[in-house]
Amino acid sequence: MLTCPAFLLYAPSCNFPSGSFSKTMTSSRLGLIALTVSATMVAGCGSTNEPLNVFEPTLADKIDFAVQPSESAPEVDGTNYIGLAFSGGGTRAAAFAYGMVQQLHDTVLPGSDGRPVTSDIRFLSGVSGGSVFAAYYGLKGPASLKDFREKFLLKDAEKNLRTSAINPVNLLAAASGGINSRTGFARWLDRNLYNGATFKDLNQNRKTKVWLNASDVFNRTPFTFEPEAFRALCSNLDSLPIAEGVAASAAVPIVFSPIVLKAYGPKCEFSEPPWLSTARYSPEATATLKAYARALKNYRDPSKMKFVKLLDGAITDNFGVTGLSIARARSQTPYGPLTAREAVRLKRMLFMVSNAGREIDAKWANELAGPSGLELVSAIADTAMDSATREGFDSFSSAMRKWQQDLINYRCALSSTEVKRHRGTMRGWNCRDLKIFVGQLRFDQLDPQAEERLNNVPTRLKLPAHQVDMAVEAGRQTLRQSPVFKGFLTSISGISKDGKRLISARSTKAPRLIQPD
Repeated sequence: MLTCPAFLLYAPSCNFPSGSFSKTMTSSRLGLIALTVSATMVAGCGSTNEPLNVFEPTLADKIDFAVQPSESAPEVDGTNYIGLAFSGGGTRAAAFAYGMVQQLHDTVLPGSDGRPVTSDIRFLSGVSGGSVFAAYYGLKGPASLKDFREKFLLKDAEKNLRTSAINPVNLLAAASGGINSRTGFARWLDRNLYNGATFKDLNQNRKTKVWLNASDVFNRTPFTFEPEAFRALCSNLDSLPIAEGVAASAAVPIVFSPIVLKAYGPKCEFSEPPWLSTARYSPEATATLKAYARALKNYRDPSKMKFVKLLDGAITDNFGVTGLSIARARSQTPYGPLTAREAVRLKRMLFMVSNAGREIDAKWANELAGPSGLELVSAIADTAMDSATREGFDSFSSAMRKWQQDLINYRCALSSTEVKRHRGTMRGWNCRDLKIFVGQLRFDQLDPQAEERLNNVPTRLKLPAHQVDMAVEAGRQTLRQSPVFKGFLTSISGISKDGKRLISARSTKAPRLIQPD
């Protein structure tokens, strides 16, 4: 389906917004003439995506955030819980997250008889480029570390996309809502990486929960591909291909047309959860929770909205942690979204964010004039997105600190009978022995030369091998030297009598960042 633009903003030099990839657009008078001619000849040029979801009156049972391992899942003792969030940033972000998880897998949990840290990963959240790896790891687990570099990081994921910034038709399409439809990238992902897997396949991993995050641009809220939102839309998430969720998470404005979900409103029954009523009327509910509750309400109201329009998750939260804050706020228990059993058995929780964002590089900061035209639009958009992401992370960190105290208070109020029911024994029970660690990995945690090289890696879906490997090693190196990660390991192992930390690793090799060719 095509739509025709009413007008076109034109500038001799401008940038696509940063998300999945960026290009510098330049033109000449000849290009402007060609653009004008095209505008009169092309009847329409903006791609409109058809809805991803279908109406389903009988929906699957609710899948909770906190799930117990299935019989086929690797055995875990439940005392450690690791959550990871992978930021946006195209292939650079996927490579950075991949390197971080490689290092986690090469690190042995203290006192575990050789078990890798990855064995305690219970939650993954991905945005844009980070969602590509989050979904793949959620499907294959540690086996994904063997082939993700070859199957995605070294591939040209822009192969089926229109990327020319000087093509007049592309410029017209950009002004009409988006250059590319969802199909090119989603089909490429499905064929090269996910092989037809659906969210049902992803949710069969009962050990690790995976959330893919986009942005609902009407309600101005994050949109997480999880069952509750789809039940409100009268649809079943299980039948949706994973590739479509990843493509929605990475749908950069202008580069892609909005991804569409149809809101079937009151055509199916939807039992409003208690938290939604509380969020609507309680003065103590957070603004984020209220906004999410309002979005679910709008999905049910055909006079308000018939279609949900999704774009890059980075617009509302480039770290993908807002959904976790919402999950905590809507739980209405001192331990949710964990189960009571998990809350009692838990000792250490670690949440790490791989932030593959680059330092801002704008010439107008050193000039009297500017920014102007599309540079100004881009600067405003980047300011809003970065500010929302920072505030979201700060809010998340604050919520985790409060949750730690709520969990301790809950545990210490339990009777010995309740503790035995969840733990099986009172041996070694200490209700206060619980600690939550929250950290972030960034390029500026490396030496200045390494940071500069990484800041020069573009936000694209196609990178040369040396830039891919540089980003991978950056993920490994920032985790190795992370005080938060070291603190997490030390808190598990404790300090030996001679003062040495009892931390071991499968691989002690620590190569430097790979130099560009």
